[in-house]
Amino acid sequence: MKAIRESGFVFSGGKEGKPLSNMAMLAVLKRMDRGQLTAHGFRSSFRDWAAERTKFPHEVAEMALAHTVGDKVEAAYRRGDLFQKRRQLMEARARFCVTARGQAEVVPISVRA
Repeated sequence: MKAIRESGFVFSGGKEGKPLSNMAMLAVLKRMDRGQLTAHGFRSSFRDWAAERTKFPHEVAEMALAHTVGDKVEAAYRRGDLFQKRRQLMEARARFCVTARGQAEVVPISVRA
């Protein structure tokens, strides 16, 4: 958790202080023969899950997706990063993904030889 706070990234890129490339997830999908899928679909499915299956506030899910606040007044007054609430949201997502029902809905990411 300390590394995430310091770097700002859950998945750091190949260069120190840089994020994972926007093409990294697409490359993984292609190696999995899932080129018809998009990385945006993962973000969309997360957002739908958070809204439909949890009681976390809208703002927490949006900040977890690194979305900015559209309202300038709200953005001016927001000082926190909701880090602990975002952590709890991600833990809930992890639990969902590893349940028996979640496993049926999740395709494991692996490298094919």
